[in-house]
Amino acid sequence: MALFGGAFMTPVLVGKITATIGWQWSFYLIAIFAGALLPLVFFLVPETAFVRSEDQIVIEASSYRLDDRHGSPIANGSNGKGTTNSSSNPSSFEKYRDHMQHSTSSPPPPKTTFVQTLLPFNGRKTDANFFKLLLRPFPLFFHPAVLWACLIQGTLIGWTVFLGVILAATFLGPPLWFNEVKTGYMYVGPFVGAIIGFVVSGLLADWSARYLIKKNHGVFEPEFRIVLVVVQLVFGCAGLYGFGITAEQVSRYGWFLPDFFFACVVGGMVVGAVASALYIVDAHRSFRSTALF
Repeated sequence: MALFGGAFMTPVLVGKITATIGWQWSFYLIAIFAGALLPLVFFLVPETAFVRSEDQIVIEASSYRLDDRHGSPIANGSNGKGTTNSSSNPSSFEKYRDHMQHSTSSPPPPKTTFVQTLLPFNGRKTDANFFKLLLRPFPLFFHPAVLWACLIQGTLIGWTVFLGVILAATFLGPPLWFNEVKTGYMYVGPFVGAIIGFVVSGLLADWSARYLIKKNHGVFEPEFRIVLVVVQLVFGCAGLYGFGITAEQVSRYGWFLPDFFFACVVGGMVVGAVASALYIVDAHRSFRSTALF
């Protein structure tokens, strides 16, 4: 929300700043705000990484299904009444039960003091080799899921940058002759599109997953998250084609329709970014943090 919303809201302000006090102040204000935020980040944003012991296992989502009566997760092979079918393998449920019993008996780690949180270095959070961690992101580009996520997100993100350039070239010149302020206001549409994209993603992400879980007899699959890209396909393609047609004949269609289709592209981009991120998180837990960043 902060990333995509801020990216399309700041041009609205920058257009007014440029017309009023000059384009240089756009960079001056960045330096001022960055300098003001630096001490806040130093004092109020502590390190949150936590080293987990090896016995704190991760239970895969695919090992559980939803209880049709209450919507609570139960182990595959369980009948939802606390018992397990004899024909199934109860190892997942027993593994989960043992983990919960162990986790409740283990003492929590000591809480760090405020002064300790201010230390610039408070130890390594992993025993893995430094160079292995440094080079780990590069092989992930060849992983099919990560490559798919990069294409899903990067394609429309690149198009939004390209449309921003076309927007300035189209409206600053003939036939509308917009100034910097009016051109900046054109980004209100993409900003609204980003907000709507997040709302749609929030409403459909869990609803679609629950619907598909019921259709799949209570078993969750990470691929259920991919369904959201259908929304990206509809809005993204409609926005790209619509923007191209209306921006080419802006004297006929005016400023609203290009801005509307630009908003559709941004909304589709946001939905696709959420869909790909959710799939990576659910399907590839072992390297999800590296893949997302």
